[in-house]
Amino acid sequence: MDVGSEIVDANTPDGEMAVLRTRPASDGASPRVLVVHDGPGIRTATREFSAKLAAEGFEVVVPDLHHRHGRLIGFEPHERAADPSLNERMSAMVRSMTDDDIQADIDAALDAVGAAPDERLGVIGFCLGARGAFRALMRAQERFVVGAMWHPSFLADDKPDSPHLTAGDLAQPLFIGVGDADQIQPIAVNQPFFDAVDGLDHVTLEVFPGADHGYTWPDHPTYDEHASTRSFAHTTGLFEQHLRA
Repeated sequence: MDVGSEIVDANTPDGEMAVLRTRPASDGASPRVLVVHDGPGIRTATREFSAKLAAEGFEVVVPDLHHRHGRLIGFEPHERAADPSLNERMSAMVRSMTDDDIQADIDAALDAVGAAPDERLGVIGFCLGARGAFRALMRAQERFVVGAMWHPSFLADDKPDSPHLTAGDLAQPLFIGVGDADQIQPIAVNQPFFDAVDGLDHVTLEVFPGADHGYTWPDHPTYDEHASTRSFAHTTGLFEQHLRA
């Protein structure tokens, strides 16, 4: 399926934000999926994944969560390899994010693309974006009706609002894909969250043997084709079931 991509500007409490919008080129409305990106931001791999998902018949909306530091800052793997200092810059930008900022950016992005308040949406989060996806699912259960997390991060901490403390109340279908060789966020770090959703029939957790963090991205050194392909199949299957009804 042919797809088209554009950058839409959104208004946030902290200024203008770019939003990557990718959708089927054919006329007609498509179910919308909100993507909460990972630490490296919107870069080549994000655009390619958005196009792949759009080719399945979805409109894909990706807010630029790094907009408080500049417009469309994306850290490409080859740039990080050539200049290791970029990793610390990226980490500092990630640490500066707050849950409230991310949720405000999500709402602003959806407003910018004309999503109706009562529209049924899917959400997928990568790494830190998984926490943002979970927050969206929990605060707007009638709007975000299905979700996915790939190699998630920051799902359990010692704060009173840690995601794992309310995960057992999640009502929507959710797919979680994790690698048992994840070096950035080992399974044990997020185990309290996984324990909280254990036994929920509408939550699927799949552990991929040998897969590391960032297994999604073909241009990343930890790309795992099996884990990425399986996660894509699970995720699109859920979105088809719950967004086209």
